[in-house]
Amino acid sequence: KDGEPEWKEDVFTEFGKWMDGWETRRKRCAGHDWAIIGLNQPSIIRGFCADTAYFTGNYAPRISIQAARLNENDIKLFPKRCRKVGSAATAQEFKEVSRLKTENWETIVPMTELGSGYPETRHNYITSTSTSTWTHLRLNLFPDGGIARLRVYGTICCNPLNPDALTDLVAQENGGTCIDYSNAHYGHPKNIIRCGKGVNMADGWETARRLDRPPIIEVDNSGILQVPGNEWAVFKLAHVGLIDSIIIDTTHFKGNFPDNAKVEGILIDSDDEIKNDRWKTVLSTKKLSADKSHVYSSDVLDWNGPVSHVRLTIAPDGGISRYRIFGYAHS
Repeated sequence: KDGEPEWKEDVFTEFGKWMDGWETRRKRCAGHDWAIIGLNQPSIIRGFCADTAYFTGNYAPRISIQAARLNENDIKLFPKRCRKVGSAATAQEFKEVSRLKTENWETIVPMTELGSGYPETRHNYITSTSTSTWTHLRLNLFPDGGIARLRVYGTICCNPLNPDALTDLVAQENGGTCIDYSNAHYGHPKNIIRCGKGVNMADGWETARRLDRPPIIEVDNSGILQVPGNEWAVFKLAHVGLIDSIIIDTTHFKGNFPDNAKVEGILIDSDDEIKNDRWKTVLSTKKLSADKSHVYSSDVLDWNGPVSHVRLTIAPDGGISRYRIFGYAHS
């Protein structure tokens, strides 16, 4: 679930205090509690954050995590489950899921103690040294309790892109990643390559206001603000590609959108090379508007690649909701 856990002081259900997370009943039978989680894309996992926020006297004291790579036939074996508070797996559902032998999945996090849900102990960061690609996780609680959020960090491993298909080369779901940025005060630039439309401003990239902005703003003949500074974010494309069109979407950003933006590209073998000066302009500086999807087709691009990385620069500061680089995979 996106967003920070909430605390609602006076909200109770028929089963007890409402908690923003997963809480199991107090164990009164043999065993321990567990849940199966499907990843959005096959991924190599680098680490986790088990957040026990607000679970102070009812947090899970220990967890472990197992992983597997399942195919479509495996996934069909999962029973259909209800999501009603107070429910539990039935004997029939346990029987159906047992066909997957989830208890034998590879352990990528051994039994690990968690801290309680107070601010100073709620974030439990755990690294993973596995280099395999996984599609599903089994989160084990020992023996029971609650967790507010489980964050899974890693690298998406997507299928090779079809060179004949127009694809969003920077999309997170296709394997695009944000690898560097200048400022992420209110929202991380990795958000703008998520799938779908932005939900709100928090679901985008927003920088702090630059302190070097002049006391009185001036514009040039094109209406572009004349300011000394800018903010930027660098993205590694899912595949080296030829760019066909670009979308810079400021939806939800009405009084805090950037004045203008430009896009540059580079073809390099390593992320370490992004600091060099071989960047070429793909889209020259364009004036932006509030709460609008700006579409730039191939006829307005200065250069279309091939590129492996793109740099989005906004001036002087502000927020972007979504960023799309449509193009074709290139050998």
